[in-house]
Amino acid sequence: MQSPERIHPALWRATQLAQGAARSLPTGHAALSAELPDGGWPLGSLIELLAPHPGIGEIRLLRPALAQLETRRAIALVQPPHAPHIASWMSWRLDPRQLLWVAPEKPADTLWAAEQILKNGSCGALICWLPRVRPESLRRLHLAAQASDLLFIAVRPSGAAQNATPAPLRLALAPAPGGLSIHILKRRGPVCDTPLYVGLEPGALETPARHAPLDRRLPALPAAGRHTPALAA
Repeated sequence: MQSPERIHPALWRATQLAQGAARSLPTGHAALSAELPDGGWPLGSLIELLAPHPGIGEIRLLRPALAQLETRRAIALVQPPHAPHIASWMSWRLDPRQLLWVAPEKPADTLWAAEQILKNGSCGALICWLPRVRPESLRRLHLAAQASDLLFIAVRPSGAAQNATPAPLRLALAPAPGGLSIHILKRRGPVCDTPLYVGLEPGALETPARHAPLDRRLPALPAAGRHTPALAA
């Protein structure tokens, strides 16, 4: 009898993690990668990180994956709650010239900008903060992500865990001494009842007060085909 994944890559046994069904990017955290299908962050897919408040270490968690992106591909930050701290990005050995900071004035503009980034395909990663979003908007973003090869992260409030989502991967984050406690709420595989501990480097827990403003904000996404301006301190 053939295994489900040999019949179709979208099939897997409920008792096993899905394998070979999606492109993935290593997380850089062995304990987390071991619990994720294909051993990493899925590319071309909506990933939800749920946090009690922004700045508990979600960017530090993603840092090893972001460092693996090609230097010519931008990292888009859409509607971050605080201005990116350029000194921190440099200390993480990430090129701040890769950053594309998009600060829309209205929620509708946030969704539009995120969708255009997904469709454009020039970025290597999109991290979008969505304090409030309708299910149909999430489905639209997930559909757009499936036609891309980028790392797409939606950071949402912890309370969103009560609502359904089209995201194949959903993690609830909580601060823990020296790192994060991560509860895998949804994955393509068996239920994970035990939270994981992911240790971050000393001083890694992000604090909003450490953020410093940049010279300018980008009110909207540059048109497709144009050179993306780099953000600089």
